[in-house]
Amino acid sequence: MEPIRICLIDDHAIVRQGLKELIQRLGEYQVVHEFDDGDQFLESLPLVPIPDMYILDYSMPHKNGIEVLQELEKKTGEHKVLLLTQHIDEQIIDDAYHHGARGFLHKNCSAADLKFAIDNIINFGYNNITEILNRIKNYDVRKEEELPITFEMTDKELEFLTLVCDERELTYDQMAKIMNVTGKTIDAYRTTLFDRFQIRSKVGLVLFSYKHRLTEPFL
Repeated sequence: MEPIRICLIDDHAIVRQGLKELIQRLGEYQVVHEFDDGDQFLESLPLVPIPDMYILDYSMPHKNGIEVLQELEKKTGEHKVLLLTQHIDEQIIDDAYHHGARGFLHKNCSAADLKFAIDNIINFGYNNITEILNRIKNYDVRKEEELPITFEMTDKELEFLTLVCDERELTYDQMAKIMNVTGKTIDAYRTTLFDRFQIRSKVGLVLFSYKHRLTEPFL
């Protein structure tokens, strides 16, 4: 069994080294990439080998963790990110989840908490689906009754959303081949749903479907 490949992005070398040593003692994990700056990380994409997940610090120079999440979504279309921060700020947590983070941990967490979060994200896609769903649900101030969801989506948009939620975690290029459309068409579906329902990430699309029980496996 190959180890889980992890990429670390943290601007403090000592913290990053300590985190790397801890992670590689916790289980079948291997830190395959390290970056001390969000810009450096984004400029290095695509990474080889491709990480199975990313552990990202919130407070960094040039771009903070939320800004890195936004750019990562644009460049890769999908990612499993655990955000670490010293800031217990509700807005930061909301923004992190809204922009695609799969989990959130305070930097003072225990080794057991870190292992639990990594294993959950790798095995189930999210560290705490209930918390993320509640935060995504409450992020948009519009009332539920003002969103007649099924009447606001075309058949093709629903088909696209179904593929986004597919347990195989398809890339956008793979979705385009399955739907027999171009990548630009897939981008149009995604942008339309983002704008219409105030969604900002692929994770947000999955949680949107979960919330409204629109696709398998949420039906």
